[in-house]
Amino acid sequence: MMASAVGPLPLTLLRTGKVRDVYEVDADRLLLVASDRVSAFDVVMRERVPHKGAVLTQLTAWWLRQLGGLVAHHMLADDADSIISAVPALAPHRDAIVGRAMLCVRTDVFPVECVVRGYLSGSAWKEYAAHGTLAGESLPNGLRESDRFDPPRFSPATKAEHGHDENITVADVARRLGHEVASTLERLSRLVYARGRDLASARGIIIADTKFEFGRDRHGAITLIDEVLTPDSSRFWAAERYAPGGPQPSFDKQPLRDHLDVERRSGRWNGEAPPPALPDSVVAATSARYLDAFARLTGAPLPLSVL
Repeated sequence: MMASAVGPLPLTLLRTGKVRDVYEVDADRLLLVASDRVSAFDVVMRERVPHKGAVLTQLTAWWLRQLGGLVAHHMLADDADSIISAVPALAPHRDAIVGRAMLCVRTDVFPVECVVRGYLSGSAWKEYAAHGTLAGESLPNGLRESDRFDPPRFSPATKAEHGHDENITVADVARRLGHEVASTLERLSRLVYARGRDLASARGIIIADTKFEFGRDRHGAITLIDEVLTPDSSRFWAAERYAPGGPQPSFDKQPLRDHLDVERRSGRWNGEAPPPALPDSVVAATSARYLDAFARLTGAPLPLSVL
């Protein structure tokens, strides 16, 4: 990453993504701040979704605590008091970081999305329906949309700066990063997905697919980074409503996508920026989906202290 600007916090702003702002603390640490920005079809909406950034940060932190001992991860602190204790310059900005900031170990990021698919959905279904393949490799005949993969498939993708990521094969990853790194990324991705799948299943949620990112820390350790098993990085389905053979209702920004689909079909939006204005009802429904996912997975509502 290259420094690009100084943002509203007294730290160097390294990168602004669709949702997160990444700040440099020092050579070894970063501060990730999740906003309430929301995107769909690769376009960032003008409206903000209340509590979304807090859900993404706090759910990631919850998952990382469940993964202790299974995989090295980048989280150093996620509560404002601990972050301010470590970075005192942030004290006047407590309101800006509470609930939505995470102090993290800095890593050299591998340029690969580590996707694990437990079910045939999304871009994987589109490719299979058209060609019977996933990343160009053949899948069994006769699969239906949302059918379960047994075992799950490790299905990496490129990290696109703009537009959609592109599915690639494990062999492609090995050519880019080396066989040892590719094997480690697959092993760790499968371990984390399996732990997440089992914990979510006990709470009535299917994790249909998810993507992970990894980096190498200054000691050379391969480390799980960024968000983990959130509605933005994963496809969550309600187990009681699962019915293979078509798309499934999901705990994410589906109300937003549905609204934008109507806007596109009606000709009121061409699918590019600037996006159409969102009704308050769509914003509220999207916020409710994120809060519901948090409560169902963790067993408790998002704490009032971060709302």
